[in-house]
Amino acid sequence: MALNKMKDLKIDEMERLTMDYVEGILQPTPTCDIWDQIWNFQAKPDDLLISTYPKAGTTWTQEIVDLIQNEGDVEKSKRAPTHVRIPFIEWIIPSIGSGLEQANAMPSPRTLKTHLPIHLLPPSFLEKNCKIIYIARNPKDNMVSYYHFQRMNKALPAPGIWEEYFESFLSGKVCWGLWHDHVKGWWEAKVYHRILYLFYEDMKKNPKHEIQKIAEFIGKNLDDEVLDKIAHHTSFDVMKCNPMANYTSIPPEVMDHSISPFMRKGSVGDWKNYFTVAQNERFDEDYKKKMADTSLTFRFQF
Repeated sequence: MALNKMKDLKIDEMERLTMDYVEGILQPTPTCDIWDQIWNFQAKPDDLLISTYPKAGTTWTQEIVDLIQNEGDVEKSKRAPTHVRIPFIEWIIPSIGSGLEQANAMPSPRTLKTHLPIHLLPPSFLEKNCKIIYIARNPKDNMVSYYHFQRMNKALPAPGIWEEYFESFLSGKVCWGLWHDHVKGWWEAKVYHRILYLFYEDMKKNPKHEIQKIAEFIGKNLDDEVLDKIAHHTSFDVMKCNPMANYTSIPPEVMDHSISPFMRKGSVGDWKNYFTVAQNERFDEDYKKKMADTSLTFRFQF
């Protein structure tokens, strides 16, 4: 049995995309190969960009934004899977396609997605003064969610066991880099650019209020009934069963939902089920040092 497990592990690792660095930030090799094209991407003034560190509520926000733009018309938001409706600009999977090509072929106004830290964002987004929505999630829950995502997503490196992943995340040796730098970089940028900075925990606590905020930022005036409808259709339980939002349309060779569903828990405080006392103490000490130079604060539980 042990030999079979070893064999399976090796096969699993061989199937995964290789990784490389872009200016010190780990990225899948296909992304690195077309980096010049990504960097030179031409944003348009009416583009709307959704930006997050991975597993911080990206798909949730994409669905909210799409429903706001369609004024709560659920059927319109079922026209295609999330990754087709809202291209992921730096993402390229040979068997699925290129987010950059999708974005370039899309008519305006476009809604786009990125996980890039602010210093790697194609400059045209800021030069054209595009509206950007950024969502940040507390790092402990973010780490746990990212760990499970890497387990099921063969387009990312195998995470190893939890203890190994804990170290990788703390040192920023994960795709899209160090969480601390990511959230701080975008937090500082919001002073100078049209960035709506939201928190995952606020969205969980009072979704209708945050949806209203997003709608106002986008320029949509929606009544209470539509806001309630959007809150319902973007609740975790509803989205988990929505094949246009739960990533079950992606081939299992890329995302294996039998290992861990793409939409796993969507909760606040799940980190307590994973962090040992020693890990929590170490994390807190590290967090204090890395976040000493920012006014940004997070809630780790309700």
